[in-house]
Amino acid sequence: MLSPVFFIPFQQELKKPYFLNLASYLAVRSLGEVGNQEVLDLCAAPGGKTLVLASSLGPEGFIVANERSSARRSRLKRVLEEYLSPEKLSRIKITGHDAGRWGLYEQDRYDLILLDVPCSSERHLLERPSHLKKWSTNRTRQLAQQAYAMVLSALMALKPGGKLLYCTCALSPLENDGVMERVWRKKGKEVKILPIEIQDPQVVVEPTKFGVQILPDLSHGAGPLYLSLLTKQGPNRVDQEERFG
Repeated sequence: MLSPVFFIPFQQELKKPYFLNLASYLAVRSLGEVGNQEVLDLCAAPGGKTLVLASSLGPEGFIVANERSSARRSRLKRVLEEYLSPEKLSRIKITGHDAGRWGLYEQDRYDLILLDVPCSSERHLLERPSHLKKWSTNRTRQLAQQAYAMVLSALMALKPGGKLLYCTCALSPLENDGVMERVWRKKGKEVKILPIEIQDPQVVVEPTKFGVQILPDLSHGAGPLYLSLLTKQGPNRVDQEERFG
């Protein structure tokens, strides 16, 4: 993880190139074209993934870009204004709510939800020794619990048949498959794990029990990134599976 990050200059539908980790770009692209769907980016700052979402936004599509931290939300706003056209910006709403409580206020609303949760981000810790000194083993447990609450909240906001992409830049199994395993235990009859399609010769995509991961030592510096893709089944589908399963 001490090797250089594999940044790409992404510019599709942007006013100028935005440099982001190749793994982050591929993660968003795994959701497919946004088109005219309603999208929720629950932890959107600093904004790179939101830009990729916006690049395929159709004329009737809409994105809610949420970031609870006021400082990070200000940065998100600056990035979107700097790189997107006024026409694209007019169909993006920036909010500052608690992602872990979102589903209490909106249910069955969004076609696509991107949930890039706050995580251990070990690569950043190695790059910043002052942050590493403050680290504790309890921190990853706290982050995993927070992520679990966010996934449950996001599932409430997701339409039946919609897609939820959970991702972290952590190596911690507790924050990756560990979170998804807890979700599966609680919501297994209501959700389905979907395959993630990433085909890029520059990266190695390793399967895990509930998703995939991209590790920088195998992918020329791309990542680390963990991804898990879920869909929410409608009530009729759940009832049928309970009756005939």
